[in-house]
Amino acid sequence: MTTEEAFIQLAHWPPYQVVLLPPVLVSFSEDSNFVIFTMGSIPIPHYDVLIVGAGFSGVYMLYQLRKMGMNCKVYEAEAALGGIWYWNAYPGIRVDSEVPVYEYSEPEVWKDWTWTEKYPAGEEILKYFDHVDKVWDIKRDVEFNMRVIGAQFDMTEKVWKIETDDGRTTTCQFFIPATGFAAKRYVPPFKGIETFKGKVYHSSCWPHEGVQTKGKRVGIIGTGATGVQIAQECAKDAASLLVFQRTPNLALPMRQGKLTPEEQESRKPTYPEFYRNRLQTFGGMRYTFLEKHTADATPKEREAFFEQLWTNGGFQFWLGGYGDMLFGLEANRHAYDFWAKKTRERIKDPRKRDILAPLEPIHPFGTKRPSLEQNYYEIFNQPNVDVVDLRKHRIEEIRPDGILISDGRYLSTYRAARI
Repeated sequence: MTTEEAFIQLAHWPPYQVVLLPPVLVSFSEDSNFVIFTMGSIPIPHYDVLIVGAGFSGVYMLYQLRKMGMNCKVYEAEAALGGIWYWNAYPGIRVDSEVPVYEYSEPEVWKDWTWTEKYPAGEEILKYFDHVDKVWDIKRDVEFNMRVIGAQFDMTEKVWKIETDDGRTTTCQFFIPATGFAAKRYVPPFKGIETFKGKVYHSSCWPHEGVQTKGKRVGIIGTGATGVQIAQECAKDAASLLVFQRTPNLALPMRQGKLTPEEQESRKPTYPEFYRNRLQTFGGMRYTFLEKHTADATPKEREAFFEQLWTNGGFQFWLGGYGDMLFGLEANRHAYDFWAKKTRERIKDPRKRDILAPLEPIHPFGTKRPSLEQNYYEIFNQPNVDVVDLRKHRIEEIRPDGILISDGRYLSTYRAARI
């Protein structure tokens, strides 16, 4: 057998996986009819537990399983910790849970960490992951740039066999995909989207170097939390911003604020009790529904209570109100009417007002998670910002230089910032 023939052969010898090598690295005997690989053979890695994803859940799973004495490995498709917070690098991204809700409850992590804002931005959350790594030495058991493409349980050998996109195989006893709900990117099947000649960006794979929207014509399709956050940022400097909305986002005022290390340190003695109590609340926040029902209050009392929740900001109006708000249509309608009143008074244009905050609810308030906003409704008072109601006029087609709406309008030369 020649060295060239040896080069193209692949041999498997459990528990080793033998890789192809150049001829110069292959030992062979010319008077034999087989090749013995003497260099390059590597054992197939085997772990007690293989975790996919190095976001909040994957990192915490690694931490807990290590304490149980298990041999673990995390495969992460990207080059850093963070999961969804690494992928979603769009402008304005931030958490919607107030400090210290959205962080690990282990004292060794929070005792030496402080935030700069009540609702931290994505960049600060990535810094938090660096801090967690220093405390728990997470990266020691993480392989980055490892994308899992297949996983199958071998009934004979009683192990999981995991395949990665580099051709390698790993085995494990327990396989834990900690990929989260947003790991699979969704791109709406708009007709003609592939023909668009402008720049197209998806919020879940935003360029880390950023996108220049100053002086550009921007279109944002979608008004979930991401759409709200991007719109608030793009409205600052875009030549024009067109927001395509199907369902109004019943967003609540965030009431953002700066935090000092001193005020956080003064609260830390209460953190253990806070984290215990958080497990007992309906939404995992520091507040929960009252035992009191909406009808137990007079209209004047109800209005004053709603005003207080609104002033407090965050999710208190959603998850800290009357006990029947999410469970009775009449009580829910009182909450919606208050939301609509407070929101509509912020929008000057009657047409935009009816699209963004209709008098009649599209769905019961709070049954779809609201977002938190800082100046979302005010941006529509700017002359460079407009909204399209997709419930009335759907997107028919995306063309090379614009978007065709079902009412016949052709919105040309928009550069889509999110689809």
